[in-house]
Amino acid sequence: MKLTYEGKTKNVYELEDGNYLLQFKDDVTGEDGVFDPGANTVGLTIEGAGQTGLRLTKYFFELLEDKGIPTHYVSANVQENTMIVKPAKIFGNGLEVICRYRAVGSFYRRYGAYCEEGQPLDGFIEVTLKDDERQDPPISEDALAMLGILTYEEYRQLKELAGKIGGIVKDALSERGIELYDIKFEFGRVGANGKMTLIDEISGGNMRAYKNGQYIEPLELGRLMLNGE
Repeated sequence: MKLTYEGKTKNVYELEDGNYLLQFKDDVTGEDGVFDPGANTVGLTIEGAGQTGLRLTKYFFELLEDKGIPTHYVSANVQENTMIVKPAKIFGNGLEVICRYRAVGSFYRRYGAYCEEGQPLDGFIEVTLKDDERQDPPISEDALAMLGILTYEEYRQLKELAGKIGGIVKDALSERGIELYDIKFEFGRVGANGKMTLIDEISGGNMRAYKNGQYIEPLELGRLMLNGE
């Protein structure tokens, strides 16, 4: 295997067959020892976070595949904290697509003069650039097209797909009595035809979920969702 990328929460290796292996770490994003899924730095290390993140990702990706949603997922080895995925070409230097159901996190910090914290947002889709130096700035549909990152048609596909995936994850959490406040996705082009496809992961590390009004930490979210899996 060849190490091609060392990320905040995962390492990426190229395999001989052209696929890639993602190795999940116990590092999570945040600041000053406090977990924050929207942060651009590793804030702390939680023992078991990597395996729990992988198990949740496996659970959700297999659920999405059953519902006809394209993902880059191939297989997972939970004991070794690894997942094999198909190669994907990212948009620009990478985009993050946030599906927001309540006004929290960076949305509330930016727009708090116009909304109350926690107010419903009805699955609002927001796109940001993956750019740690510039704090992942939000970007509009017109700017994405003008800069050659996404065409208008690709943006439409991205928004529609993110909304569908967010709804599926939200419903799955709801079945366990958990409310999804927001969730972050990544997409890329996969295959010879460059099909718009969900990539990266779906875990407690990239969403905010609450039960009875209390925030659920990533490991606890895994326990609640995967009990019996």
